[in-house]
Amino acid sequence: MAAAEEGRRKRAAVVVLGDIGRSPRMQYHSLSLANQAGMEVDIVANGGSDPHLSLRENPSIHIHEMRSVKLTGISKISGALALLLKAAIQFVLLIWFLCFKIPRPDVFVVQNPPSVPTLAAVKLASWLRGAKFIVDWHNFGYTLLGMSHGRSHIIVKIYLWFEKYFGQMADGAFCVTKAMQHELAQNWGIRATVLYDQSPDFFHPASLVEKHGLFSRLDKSICTAMGNADCISVDTEKEIEGMNTTIFTSKIDGEIFLKPNRPALVVSSTSWTPDEDFSILLEAAVMYDRRVAATLGEEDSMDEGQLWIDIKNGKQFVYPRLLFIITGKGPDRMKYEERIKRLKLRRVAFRTMWLASEDYPLLLGKSADCQTISHLRINADPSKIAGSADLGVSLHTSSSGLDLPMKVVDMFGCGLPVCAASFSCIEELVKVNKNGLLFSTSSELADELTMLFKGFPEDCNALKSLKDGALSTGSTSKWSIEWGTYALPLVNQVVG
Repeated sequence: MAAAEEGRRKRAAVVVLGDIGRSPRMQYHSLSLANQAGMEVDIVANGGSDPHLSLRENPSIHIHEMRSVKLTGISKISGALALLLKAAIQFVLLIWFLCFKIPRPDVFVVQNPPSVPTLAAVKLASWLRGAKFIVDWHNFGYTLLGMSHGRSHIIVKIYLWFEKYFGQMADGAFCVTKAMQHELAQNWGIRATVLYDQSPDFFHPASLVEKHGLFSRLDKSICTAMGNADCISVDTEKEIEGMNTTIFTSKIDGEIFLKPNRPALVVSSTSWTPDEDFSILLEAAVMYDRRVAATLGEEDSMDEGQLWIDIKNGKQFVYPRLLFIITGKGPDRMKYEERIKRLKLRRVAFRTMWLASEDYPLLLGKSADCQTISHLRINADPSKIAGSADLGVSLHTSSSGLDLPMKVVDMFGCGLPVCAASFSCIEELVKVNKNGLLFSTSSELADELTMLFKGFPEDCNALKSLKDGALSTGSTSKWSIEWGTYALPLVNQVVG
């Protein structure tokens, strides 16, 4: 019996009380536990969005989907009662899955937040099944709750006690920044290993072929205005023999070119929650539009339709059109979409969409697979390897001020420079004037957009310099290296 146990392949259970498809860090943990630690991995999480194809096709990874708990009717009667009842049901669901639905693991790796009831359920399951218990601290749950209730609310204080009490019971801990590591050590009595978010190995700069394919697939969504016609929706061309085009690219007799008068593509991924003030981006877009019009001496009464026809026909200006593609799901999305529809902009357009887990990194600029990128590195013209987007924007400010936005890590992994909202520990990730810029107000963001895109696409040296820095950051920092250096030793130590 002992010999059989010794020869048994180690097993890990990754626990996410949320949509696994929207939890990239826990997906990367799962891949590393399977591929680098050689473990069988059971993911216990809510459904919703499909995780990355590499998880779904990995024979060592098994996904167990829990139902999401929604108590809409009760919450209308009593919010507090709904929260308590929801936590109780989630606790029972977690215990059922962790203790009865999956094989006995050697270690549980749980995402925090949410803390209630996850930490208590995983602690109980680890005790019942004789397993170890590692918490991956992404943020502090009580600070997120405090955004809606205030830090002094009794519910927030109870949540803080719960999070701290059960967090201290873990056999090991990861966290995402040095600032969070210091907070956990000083005020929580928890020793955590800093495991920075890094882009996975399948994030790489994309080829022109892949970019053209992506823009062709997204062409209908891109060329459909959210409200009235805009500077992007009018720029549509019918396919003619031997040629097909998108807003950004042309394919003529089998060869693909970037259009010289293409718009600059700015990507932002958001969860549409209060810790990301999307109004900053909307205000900055309006400021960019007005400043460019003033710089070019355009009258307020000028014919926008004629301007858009001129641009479509090839006329170039020192400042380009900007197309903002905003990806993500969340509670405030519809509110901001209504605000976008009311905007009257001359050179700026917005599109909101939810992309498949394989298409999102391609939008940022990754290659489809490692074989493709290896071929490109050996044989391709370097000018044909670039990110699909030209700039990323992060509005994340952190409820605790101690976590970092994963979206920025992914952008760097694709060689995409970033303008990021400034907060206490963001400079652990964004190096100003090297791989990105920071802003605190909409006016500062508008200044950065105007400066970076002047002379686009050829004569924008500041943007090109930041792109070089982002490429350098992304090529030297990969998840597999970070995980093997810092996480694997802790997992081996805890599992024994």
